[in-house]
Amino acid sequence: MQIIPAVDIKGGKCVRLYQGKFSQEKVYSPDPIQIALSWQEQGATIIHVVDLDAAAQCQLVNLEVVGGIVEKTSALIQYGGGVRSPEDIEMLTDMGVSRIVLGTLALTRDEFLRTAVGRYGERIVVGLDLRDGRLAIQGWQRELKRNVGDLLAFLSHMGLKRIVLTDVTRDGTLSGPNFKLLEDVLAEAAGIKVIASGGISCLRDIQLLKSLEPKGLEGIIVGKALYEGKLNLAEALEMVRG
Repeated sequence: MQIIPAVDIKGGKCVRLYQGKFSQEKVYSPDPIQIALSWQEQGATIIHVVDLDAAAQCQLVNLEVVGGIVEKTSALIQYGGGVRSPEDIEMLTDMGVSRIVLGTLALTRDEFLRTAVGRYGERIVVGLDLRDGRLAIQGWQRELKRNVGDLLAFLSHMGLKRIVLTDVTRDGTLSGPNFKLLEDVLAEAAGIKVIASGGISCLRDIQLLKSLEPKGLEGIIVGKALYEGKLNLAEALEMVRG
């Protein structure tokens, strides 16, 4: 199982939000590239990069910073935020981004997603962001009325290989992951690999999540716990390798 540190970018800085609320941000560094390098030095082979400005504005914003992370690190970069067109995907892949997480676009334009998966294969990941069991889109500002189970079946049928599942109400809270949500989604994922995000607070959370690996949990995205010193990345990586 993979431990994936998160680098969230807003205004060119590395920040964390509380429950996805843009009004509740904490700046951790003015230099996201250095943060990404530090995670790599501690053993990370995958880094989850999110452009929060892009997610809110529905267009790519912090491309210079994202490009710098790709250029300066050797880690696989999984990017999310503001991808709204085939041109955006092409720009990011040309830049060297390894995986692109599609949220709003994937959930509202089925034919576009089908074409993207057909062209880019496993480089396309779908982000399922849930708030109280309901899908949240457009930077978590809007709710989408679509059944999650039906959506998973559709995604599996079109050949999607991987999703990032985020419980928005847990994100940035250090309150622990939503195990019930994870287990429910894993039961319906129909062969799709799941990366969990939201609420991870300590080594014990990771130990418990590792038990879901046989059911299809491929990785865990960790953010605030690392930035607040609640979790040591090297120790977490060692645990999942053991």
